[in-house]
Amino acid sequence: MSLVVQFLSSIRGFVLEQNGAELRNWLLVENDVADIYFQMGAELKAGYAPGSPALEKLVEKCLPEADDVPEGRGSPWPGFNSFIKDYLEYWREVDFEDVVRLHSRLSELLISCANALANPTYGTMLLQTSMSFSESLSKLVMGLTRQPHLLSQIQGDMTGEESGERKSIVELAADIIQKIFTSCLTDRSSTRWSPPKGKKVAVYLFANLTLKLLFACDKSRLAVQMFTNLSTSGPALSLYPASQRVTFLYYLGRFHFDHGQFFRAHMCFEEAYRQCLPQFQKHRRQILTYWIPTNLLLGRFPSQTLLQRPEAAGFAAIFLPICGAIRTGNFVTFHQALTHSRDWLWDKGIYLTLLYQLKPLVWRSFTRKTFMFTWQGSATGSSNKAASLSFEDLAVTASYVQKLLEGYIPTKPNPHHRPLAQHKSHLPPSRLIFGNKPPCPSNLESVVAGLVYSGLLNGFIARQQKRFAVEGAKKKGRNAVAAGWPNAYESILERLKEAHQEALDAADNGEGASRRGSGRMCRVG
Repeated sequence: MSLVVQFLSSIRGFVLEQNGAELRNWLLVENDVADIYFQMGAELKAGYAPGSPALEKLVEKCLPEADDVPEGRGSPWPGFNSFIKDYLEYWREVDFEDVVRLHSRLSELLISCANALANPTYGTMLLQTSMSFSESLSKLVMGLTRQPHLLSQIQGDMTGEESGERKSIVELAADIIQKIFTSCLTDRSSTRWSPPKGKKVAVYLFANLTLKLLFACDKSRLAVQMFTNLSTSGPALSLYPASQRVTFLYYLGRFHFDHGQFFRAHMCFEEAYRQCLPQFQKHRRQILTYWIPTNLLLGRFPSQTLLQRPEAAGFAAIFLPICGAIRTGNFVTFHQALTHSRDWLWDKGIYLTLLYQLKPLVWRSFTRKTFMFTWQGSATGSSNKAASLSFEDLAVTASYVQKLLEGYIPTKPNPHHRPLAQHKSHLPPSRLIFGNKPPCPSNLESVVAGLVYSGLLNGFIARQQKRFAVEGAKKKGRNAVAAGWPNAYESILERLKEAHQEALDAADNGEGASRRGSGRMCRVG
């Protein structure tokens, strides 16, 4: 009996028993397999030429479809036979040295497997095989992304005639796996809120694998439909193992972070970190990598207790200087801290987000410091004079900081000569406003207005006096600083609640989704 016939006879036995685990163990696609697979491939190459119907006929003969299947037993079906034929062709033509061709064949095989999996009666037995193939394709694709000379040989499909954009191989692989995810999500073996059965047990496995690929190619926006489907018809995440819950929450947090929904991202990362056991330090560190920056953007700094944990090793040197710059409103130190860790932050995809989204918090502290230096009344006393910040004074301090950012070094004053400054370097990204525009009262009025809108400052703009007037000092015991510069985190949360309520009211009034609340702060500077 030939090796091919023996193989097909064993596969038929597993199908009749509905033994998905053994199907996964036998249907292998990587090169670290027993020699008998390569021998079977040689036999297929010698006896079943490409284009010949002989192989298809052999599969139909060895895997006949049963008409009357006893309860608890299985039977081959047309989609399964087509998949097995493709699997045998894969081993007939596979060349593990030619990774470009290997990618094409493995992608086609996974599509065939996905089609067979879609069978509502017996498709579940291919669930483990589908996951095994998906993981193999993902590993191959991630390896190819590190080899540009091979990537250029793989032509992706067009996303559309108008855009003219080609999909990357990572996107193509994610599309295939997402098709399997959809098949699992729409399975009716169990209801949404009951323990998952059938193909539903793998919903979050395939979701997490798809998300891994999408984030690897910076295409998180393509996950919108997946998250929408899960939120409307997906099974409860609490019904699944901790590993799947933690992974999904991590990627959901990454998704919200990429789209500026920082408070939602914080909630996802917090729950993922809480559910991840302490012994999984690598995973907890990966969560902290994004959870700490998310909290910075919300005005919360990491505690020493957190930074002293094993999974946070080295994070203090990265984030504490940034925290110190925000707390003191020091733009020079802020840019120096980001520059010092720029390579690491850039590699994690958070450098630009921190560079631009943290500026409102730095401005908040900077305006507070300027107020404390320049206010002639009593910032914390009993003076009846209304507390306010002059935009002229703010322009003076901002101009001085602008010079420092441009590289000017103040010289020591000489009683006989006018103090001079030496120009050291030119750093355009460090500008306070934008371009070469120097800070002026009108520009700074816009900055302060943005801070007021974001809730980071409490007061109003007195345009005729060119001042920011503090409100609520009496409620704070006449402490103008506490009244005008409230706690950043609490203010941001309050602003989010207001935005959320506005979105609910807009939805009730039929105004659509254009007014939905977000976790963003108004960008200033």
